[in-house]
Amino acid sequence: MIQRVQSIFLFLVAVSMGLTLSLELWQQVGAEAGESFSLTALFLEKYNSAGEVIQSDSKWYIAALASFIGFLAIISIFQFRNRGRQMMLNMINSLFMVGLVATVFLTTNGINSELGLSDNGQYKIGFWAILVAMVFNMLANRFIRKDEALVRSVDRIR
Repeated sequence: MIQRVQSIFLFLVAVSMGLTLSLELWQQVGAEAGESFSLTALFLEKYNSAGEVIQSDSKWYIAALASFIGFLAIISIFQFRNRGRQMMLNMINSLFMVGLVATVFLTTNGINSELGLSDNGQYKIGFWAILVAMVFNMLANRFIRKDEALVRSVDRIR
């Protein structure tokens, strides 16, 4: 049924991915001549000291990964009749989340290495929402396994 605890956790995964898409992921302040960088799911923007955008690069693949993860979580909610498939979708979703974290991390490290800065910048709420989504996904898998064990124990009694 849709009103199970794991469905709530899967919905929270989708909400967390929505936060990742809408909020800032990373910010680097203190580059040369007062310039700063900001990474969102769609763009990497370079700002001058007055706060105006100097350069903007598309990072569409981060938004595509986050959207796919949220969409897969929504699909997984409606797979409640087949708990095995639901667990498989959540495992695949976990792999994509790890890939998303690695992509953001490698993107930010690439920027820092180009600039030659020792400071790694600040990871913002959008980045931490990915990690929160990973925790929600693990909790959903735990409750799905718990349901599966309960169904198997009831079948054994019959």
